[in-house]
Amino acid sequence: MIPYGRQDINQADIDAVVEVLRSDFLTQGPVVPAFENAVGKYCSAQHAVAVNSATSALHIACLALGVGKGDVVWTSPITFVASANCALYCGAEVDFVDIDPQTYNLSVQRLQEKLIEAEKAGALPKVVIPVHLCGQPCDMAGIHVLSKQYGFKIIEDASHAIGGRYKDEPIGNCRYSDITVFSFHPVKIITTGEGGMALTNSDELAKRMILLRSHGITTLVVDRHVRPQQQLWNYQQIDLGFNYRMTDIHAALGFSQMQRLDEFVSKRHAIATHYDQMLSAIPVVTPWQHRDVYSSYHLYVIRLKLDEITKTHRQIYEALRVSGILVNIHYIPVYLQPYYEKMGFRAGYCFQAEQYYSEVISLPMYSELTEEQQVYVVQCLINSIS
Repeated sequence: MIPYGRQDINQADIDAVVEVLRSDFLTQGPVVPAFENAVGKYCSAQHAVAVNSATSALHIACLALGVGKGDVVWTSPITFVASANCALYCGAEVDFVDIDPQTYNLSVQRLQEKLIEAEKAGALPKVVIPVHLCGQPCDMAGIHVLSKQYGFKIIEDASHAIGGRYKDEPIGNCRYSDITVFSFHPVKIITTGEGGMALTNSDELAKRMILLRSHGITTLVVDRHVRPQQQLWNYQQIDLGFNYRMTDIHAALGFSQMQRLDEFVSKRHAIATHYDQMLSAIPVVTPWQHRDVYSSYHLYVIRLKLDEITKTHRQIYEALRVSGILVNIHYIPVYLQPYYEKMGFRAGYCFQAEQYYSEVISLPMYSELTEEQQVYVVQCLINSIS
């Protein structure tokens, strides 16, 4: 079997985890801040807040920006459901902006059109969450300009994109956003097993997210409420937070993996180039890359030219899986999920997103994918199309 993605663990990673297991701290020890510092420094961000998943990071990012009941959050329909669910956790509503047909990211043109109509209706979003699909950054400069004009905040969902660059600067530096979120799930560029991180250049937002990730509890004297001097208080819960903390065990794996981040991304680029060459004469559309970006290539997504193929999308997908290639679909438009249909969303809401979904297949992409495996994948794809 060839999976669509998988982790790359070496002996140094194993040794780093074992060292923590033999230490005095399994959770909330010195390795979590070391990992945060490593990611923050790599991305040129002032603050990095590690949590137990990117979903948790998205949730506390929304809360830190004041998202709540009566607010609306906009995001891309082509993403994992967490990009939208995080707003619902806060009691807010969610809406979707159609995608760009070349990058498959949130379309700045559609965003502007939707903002014009929302302003007329008095229903502008509190936050917009652009998603760097497959590792290719969105047009953040364009989105940032609109944020200043219409007054919304920006959370970059960069779950796919650590190691990527936009306008020759690292994703995660928050130059065009308030908060950036990374995922460290095993199929991502680097992994902590499960885990995520929120980056920001705002002292206030960082402090708020640190509080929210750990039950709303503070140990800082300056933040505690005054109590009688004879009472002993070494911590206080000053807000309602969550148990979203990352352990030192997970952070040790992440810190070790950071040492190979550039190597991982470079290998993914080589694999993408090889795919591009082998697929050039096949009726598929290979990933297009904007000149301003350097993708982390979390995913390698092709679109089938179904008007040139006698087989259906389903037939090709199933034929590849029968051949032992565990291709995937990234993604079904979020609003077509049954839970979102109950909110009133229906097919036809985002034309480009649905067109994309009807043609897309994610081919295997991970740093240890061999050329022989790639050749097999492409040959099976040719066979499934013929």
